[in-house]
Amino acid sequence: MNRRDFLKATTLATLSTLLEPQLAQAAPTALPQRKLGHTSERLSIIGMGGIDIMGASQTDANDIVSEAIDHGVNYFDVAPSYGDAEVLLGPALKPYRDKVFLACKTGKRDKMGVMAALHQSLQHLQTDHFDLYQLHAMTTQQDVDQAFGTGGAMEAFAEARKQGLVRYLGFSAHSVSAALQCIERFHFDTILFPTNWVCWFQGDFGPQVLKAARAKGMGIMAIKAMAHTLWPAGAPHTYPHCWYEPESDPQEAALALRFTLSQPITAAIPPGDVRLFRMALLIAERFTPITKEEIAALKARSKGLQPIFRKA
Repeated sequence: MNRRDFLKATTLATLSTLLEPQLAQAAPTALPQRKLGHTSERLSIIGMGGIDIMGASQTDANDIVSEAIDHGVNYFDVAPSYGDAEVLLGPALKPYRDKVFLACKTGKRDKMGVMAALHQSLQHLQTDHFDLYQLHAMTTQQDVDQAFGTGGAMEAFAEARKQGLVRYLGFSAHSVSAALQCIERFHFDTILFPTNWVCWFQGDFGPQVLKAARAKGMGIMAIKAMAHTLWPAGAPHTYPHCWYEPESDPQEAALALRFTLSQPITAAIPPGDVRLFRMALLIAERFTPITKEEIAALKARSKGLQPIFRKA
């Protein structure tokens, strides 16, 4: 065993012993897969976000992607806003491209901007198409109006799908209002949305969006499952890629992620840190649906916590 494999195995063994007792004792299984909405695709219930490898060396990026593949991850998501992640992920995924579901996003809201961003991302990822292309972080009324207006992003989305540059179309959103409008205005294949226990209980943020997406038969992917709250003022950001404080305690992280995976979603993307990604894999490989008693405990625990998102 080389040094890299030894360190990885040691890290995983340590995390395993810190999980909730019933999870730590459970034997790991193959990472489960779930159907993606009305499509015929089946995705691993944990996806890897490209931000995990942002700033890494190409060798380390290759190793992290190979590790994910070894664990059964077949869903990868990236965006141009994640620093050099696209440039690193392209070569790392190249040996596996025909075996994975590759999703990309764009923050552009106009047709010309989207088409330019799409072609650049395809070049960076060393692929001729994306399995899923998404409007990124739809949040404001202006985002919605511009994307769906004349000369807007949705014109580029339709053209890209017609040209075979993308297979499915989706969006991510950071507000309930923007998400509901996008669901209503176009038959998207997927939504990528924060599905988090604190936001759910203390921000009334999430239930109404998942309900609307399910009614349309959309594939639902979750982000922020392992978010805790905002970083306290002056606290060191020990997870520098996270703008919020993530769940770093393995037992609470297990409850948080199991809460999200027990919702009607296809997959969850952990916070942008390889340490948290590995923790999520361990939890998902031992996944059991959250119980009513555990939900009640989480709801009680959420009191006094500031949600990172709330319904406006």
